[in-house]
Amino acid sequence: MNTRAKIFAVIAVLALAGGGYWWSNRHRSEGPLVLQGNVEVRQVNLGFKVAGRIAQLDVDEGDKVEAGKKMASLDKVYFTDALRQMKAQREQSAANLAKMVAGNRPEEISQAEANVADREATLANMQLTVERAQKLLKNSAGTQKAYDDATQAVKQAQAQLDSARAAEKLMKAGFRQEDIDLARAQLADRDAAIAIAERQLADADLFAPATGVVLSRVRELGAIVNAGETVFVVSLTTPVWVRSYVSEPDLGRIKPGQDVELRTDTPSIKPLKGRIGFISTTAEFTPKTVETRELRTALVYRLRIVADDPEGVLRQGMPMTITVLEPASGAPALVSQESAK
Repeated sequence: MNTRAKIFAVIAVLALAGGGYWWSNRHRSEGPLVLQGNVEVRQVNLGFKVAGRIAQLDVDEGDKVEAGKKMASLDKVYFTDALRQMKAQREQSAANLAKMVAGNRPEEISQAEANVADREATLANMQLTVERAQKLLKNSAGTQKAYDDATQAVKQAQAQLDSARAAEKLMKAGFRQEDIDLARAQLADRDAAIAIAERQLADADLFAPATGVVLSRVRELGAIVNAGETVFVVSLTTPVWVRSYVSEPDLGRIKPGQDVELRTDTPSIKPLKGRIGFISTTAEFTPKTVETRELRTALVYRLRIVADDPEGVLRQGMPMTITVLEPASGAPALVSQESAK
C-alpha cells in the first residue's frame, strides 16, 4: 500500500506540474508580449579622402547637419595646381595625336620630292662623268683612277637617291599606326589623370552623409590631416533602432513588420511607434545587460526594432520597454526593408 500511495502521489505531482505549465503558457499567450531593450544610434567617423591642411570648419559640436551639407574644407591650392598641370599635359598629348593623325604637311612632302629630284640629277651627272672617263681610258687619254673615282661617285649618288626616295615614301605614308595608337593611349592616360585630379579637388570638401548631430570635432582649423583621419564624429538620427531579445517560447508570437509600442522611463516622453525589422536566425545566450524573466542561461533570439522618432527624443543606450502589438485578424504583417538585411 505504501508503494502504491507513493506512485499515485508522483503521478499527481506530475499532473499538477503539467497543468501549471499549460496554464502558464496559455495565460502568457493571451496577454501582450512585453520585452526589454536599449536604443542603438549609429555613429560615423567622418574624414577627408585626401590629405591636406584644414582651411575651413563649417560646423561645431551639437550642430545638426543634413545629408549633403558641407562640413569642412581643405586648402585647395595644391589640388588646383596639380589639375592645371594635368590639363597642360593633356593638351600637349592631344596636339601630338592630332599631328600624327593628320600626317605630314604638303610643304614637307614637296621638300622630300625636291630632294629626290636633286639626287636624280646628281646621279645622271655622275653617270655622264663615268661615260667620259671610260672613253678617255679607251683612247689612253685618261687614267684608271679617274674612271674608278667616277664609278664610285655613281654608286654614292645612287645610294643617296635611294635614301631620298625612301624618305619621300615615308613622308607621304605618314606616321605608323602603332605610333598613332601610342599617342592615343597617352592622351587617354592624361584624361584619366585629369579625372583623378578633379576627384581629389572635389574630395577636399567634407560633406555629411546623412542627417545627424555632430557629437565631437576631433581636429581644429589649420591642422594637417591624413586621408581617412577622423575630423568629426556624427550621430545619425535616422534610422534609430532598438535592440532586444525574445525567448524561444515567445519566438512564434512575433514576425518581421509587426508593430510595437515603445516606452521609455521618462514620463514626459510619449509612447513611440515602431516595427520589428529583423529577427536573428541564430540562438544565443542571454547577454548580461538584458533584463528578462527567464534564466540568464536560457537561449534567446536578437531583435532589431525600427523606431519612429520624429522629434529625436531617443538617445544612445536608453532603456526601452517594448510591447508587441498583435496583428489584426487575417491581416499578415508587412515585412519591412530591414527584415531583408
